[in-house]
Amino acid sequence: MKSTTSISKIKTEFSLTQSTSIGGSKIFLNYLEKIKLRQVLHTVSGDKARNARFSMHHILLYLIVGWVLGYERLFHFRRWQKDSLLQRFLGGRCPHHSLLYKELARLAKMNPHIQTQLRLVNLEVIRPVLPSTLILDLDSTVETVYGNQAKAAKGVNAHKPGRKSYHPLLAFEGQSHVCLNAVLRAGNVHSSTEASVFLEETFGLLGPHPVQYARFDKGFGGEDFYSLWEERQIGYVGKIKWTKRLAAEVAACPYWTRYVDEDWIIEGITLWYPATSWKISRRVAVIRKAKVIQDDQTCLLLDTDWEYEAIVTNLDWESIDLWRFYNQCCCMENYIKEAKRGFSIDKIATGSFEANEIDLLIKLLAYNLYERFKRECCEPIHFGYTVARFRLEFFQCAATLVSHSRTTVLKLTKEFANRHAWRRIESRIAQLE
Repeated sequence: MKSTTSISKIKTEFSLTQSTSIGGSKIFLNYLEKIKLRQVLHTVSGDKARNARFSMHHILLYLIVGWVLGYERLFHFRRWQKDSLLQRFLGGRCPHHSLLYKELARLAKMNPHIQTQLRLVNLEVIRPVLPSTLILDLDSTVETVYGNQAKAAKGVNAHKPGRKSYHPLLAFEGQSHVCLNAVLRAGNVHSSTEASVFLEETFGLLGPHPVQYARFDKGFGGEDFYSLWEERQIGYVGKIKWTKRLAAEVAACPYWTRYVDEDWIIEGITLWYPATSWKISRRVAVIRKAKVIQDDQTCLLLDTDWEYEAIVTNLDWESIDLWRFYNQCCCMENYIKEAKRGFSIDKIATGSFEANEIDLLIKLLAYNLYERFKRECCEPIHFGYTVARFRLEFFQCAATLVSHSRTTVLKLTKEFANRHAWRRIESRIAQLE
């Protein structure tokens, strides 16, 4: 129907009640109820009085939902404090956003084991999607701060040189893309600082879940680091720096195996290399690549035309297989990018270091819940959706809660573009045990 009334003549009034702008998020909230997340969060102790208006699991549940729905900072929670759907889900009022700052700080002071408890909750959440054998991808990232937060320090910061930062260490599972463990560190530490301690903690959390392979970049290394994998009989593949000493060892190897001879020429060798910081020689695979120049004349490749990459390993695979297996670890950059852009792990909440680590663990728990939700309830086409895209296509939908004859109905807009896919996801959630 054509409109005959100009916008300026349309009257305005704020009278709509029991409404929500995120009606589509009902499927995710329903999923959290189905997997009994509220009961799992009861294992986290907060030392709060029994008559407290908001219990510890209530606060944690609100934070998790908020990060999934797209809040970037704690004061953004005020936007939906009166949202009728969230109030129904939480069973009453939503906490004021100023209380969330206080709760994070209080948790850091009152419960010294809160980080361990959150890591155990995280493992309980991701357990159903973990494969039978795990691939552990290890990496670190830089989180720039714009204040004087505790333990923030100047370190390597490519995006904001000279700015203080944090330098968290993260471990992801390479097949399911979930985060296994994380720890917040000062910004002036190296990637491999306390990596062995972090890995021992991760193995302790995983318990009977066997880690079969591990991948890491050249920021990690050292005798103790490699020995840890070898003692546990875990196959590892990691980049190492291309040094003059290594280049001289490679130059002495006359025979290369050619694997690709198309637009790129790719050749590889393996050798036993004794680095100066190692107690023993280790197997190193070297891959060199050169771009083929399309020309009528034959082109002779010079030493300067090759690009070299070196990988240390305890596996007896071909060098091309080691290189390709390691390259799959590059997807971890996308996981970290999703955690930053989608769940705001780089937005520092408080001035307390311990509270900021709690905030990091809660956000990564929200990230894992979204990854598990996609795999258990969504269609294959949705597996690659970032959380930002999923919010736009499924969560953001105007709706109204209507109660009649002891029945409450969430009425979503009839023009919801993805209503059929939304219904299929809802039916899958209903079928979960």
